[in-house]
Amino acid sequence: MKKLRITLLAAILAALTTATVASAHARMNPAVSLANELQLYSLAIPTEEASAFTTKIVLTLPKNFSIDSFVPSPGWKRVEQQTGSGDSAVITQVTWTGGHVPTEEDSLFQFLAQPAKAGTYTFQVQQTYSNGKIVNWADPETGQDPAPTIKVLSSIGGGGTSLLAIVALAVGAVGVLLGGIAVVSRSGRQLV
Repeated sequence: MKKLRITLLAAILAALTTATVASAHARMNPAVSLANELQLYSLAIPTEEASAFTTKIVLTLPKNFSIDSFVPSPGWKRVEQQTGSGDSAVITQVTWTGGHVPTEEDSLFQFLAQPAKAGTYTFQVQQTYSNGKIVNWADPETGQDPAPTIKVLSSIGGGGTSLLAIVALAVGAVGVLLGGIAVVSRSGRQLV
């Protein structure tokens, strides 16, 4: 029984640590969206360098991801690179400069965009600090500086595997919660 308690406690701590570490990366939200639907996206980049500010962000967009318009970002100046012109213009890269985001805060940029088809979209982000350090958020998911990604579905519930994964995560979370309650109640403590 003691081994079970230690194993359960270790699993809970590992889950909490993983969630904390994962939140310290550049990320794009929503993480799951629909193809051919105009949606609001948020790009958040953490300032992790001690005694420095984030002063510049360069976002390179994946193929088939089209930005329609931007939400204003006070304190930042935005420059867009695009291919084509007029109605056929496609934004390929966005650069924000002039910001002053301190350590342990996130730079946040929002825009309306539309992914053209289902699949995984990977965004390249370059972050420049006031001390000249540059971080390229371009690594694979397991790397030190992973690139933000989103999964685009053709329809809600259309992924089968994705829906199964979501259900499995929810069931797992309930299992961890119930296991924690069982351990606490068996040790003679009362729950409030």
